[in-house]
Amino acid sequence: MDPLVVTAVLDEPAQSRLNTLRRRHFPPERNHLDAHVTLFHALPGEQEAQVAAALTDAVRREPLDAVVGGPRLLGRGVAFRIDAPVLLALRADLARTFDPWLTRQDRGKRELHVTVQNKVPPEQARDLHAALSGDPPERTAVVALGLWRYRGGPWEPVATFPFAS
Repeated sequence: MDPLVVTAVLDEPAQSRLNTLRRRHFPPERNHLDAHVTLFHALPGEQEAQVAAALTDAVRREPLDAVVGGPRLLGRGVAFRIDAPVLLALRADLARTFDPWLTRQDRGKRELHVTVQNKVPPEQARDLHAALSGDPPERTAVVALGLWRYRGGPWEPVATFPFAS
């Protein structure tokens, strides 16, 4: 079964701004989805019911504060840092629940980001990083968690879990 991906969904206008940057700067043949904050990259697809139950429990609270910070150079791309201590704590709680299923990549996650460019020549990434470096931090909120099925490139939406309002 295809693996599951868990994301954090940002509110507007941050989400729209990041989507626009991603559409403009991500190679179109590789850009299969909107800008996103990945919390877990590969949970086992056969555990969908258990993952969904954990996400349902996790969103029984107000939306979480977050800040879209400065850009980070990835070598062959650019990402924006997401500063969200409460979201990181929630992710750590979920990681304990998902522990038996975590991949090495998901075990080691310590920071959050949104990639707006990837798999481009390094000089192109450096140019975009320089152009975006003057952007001020943007306050936003995490308004939902998303559950996706990874289909070898494109992601198929499974469910969205909005935080209580």
